[in-house]
Amino acid sequence: MEIDRRHGDEGLLTYPANYEPGKRYPLLTYLHGGPVSAFTQQYVPANVFYPIAAFSAEGYAVFRPNIRGSDGRGGDFRKANIRDWGGMDYQDMMTGIDHIVGLGVADPERLGIMGWSYGGYMTSWSISQSNRFKAASVGAGPVDLVGMTACDLFELFPQYFGGWYWDEHDLYVQHSPIHHVQNVQTPTLIQHGTDDFRVPVAQGLTLYNALKTRGVPVEMVLYPRSGHVVVEPRLVYDVLSRNLAWFEENIPAGGR
Repeated sequence: MEIDRRHGDEGLLTYPANYEPGKRYPLLTYLHGGPVSAFTQQYVPANVFYPIAAFSAEGYAVFRPNIRGSDGRGGDFRKANIRDWGGMDYQDMMTGIDHIVGLGVADPERLGIMGWSYGGYMTSWSISQSNRFKAASVGAGPVDLVGMTACDLFELFPQYFGGWYWDEHDLYVQHSPIHHVQNVQTPTLIQHGTDDFRVPVAQGLTLYNALKTRGVPVEMVLYPRSGHVVVEPRLVYDVLSRNLAWFEENIPAGGR
């Protein structure tokens, strides 16, 4: 079946709360999980990973792209990242960022990126492909796709990559962010639940150890009693507040 790979750059843009036309602002790109998920209009303070409303209040613009592989646009679009994680889905995101820069909203020198689960994969992949981002936050992100056969959804990967890793080893490796970690220069925050079986904590530790060894600014926070999603209110507060502090430290927005 021919897959339609066009028009993959749709998304949501949250402006800074006190937006002034003609003024450029730091832009944080937030990648969703899934991959089969989608951003929709919603009450943004309900987000348990990244404080969109607080980012806006502090002077950040937030871009939430629905890249290829997202839900809501038909089966062909959902399948458009098969055997192509980090390919045209990544290009969709970068096209969207460039569009927002072209609108005069985003400062191209103050770009950040963040995401949880598949969004964490896309974040770690993006900083291994480009040094445009001044800060990143990786939440429970797969970085070694061969190692993901230890997760509770291990059968997902042959569906996306056309076979098990022993049959498609080169494809798994080439699409693994850790295979390109020598390119990463972006200061990175890593957040992970200690009891995560969806993306085992070893994935986050692999990225942390690689960046630490290479001298890239990196912090890792492990959340006790937490699986793939952090749910305890006190820990959720820590996830959100650490993300706000991380981007304020590395990409100052100048306040409200």
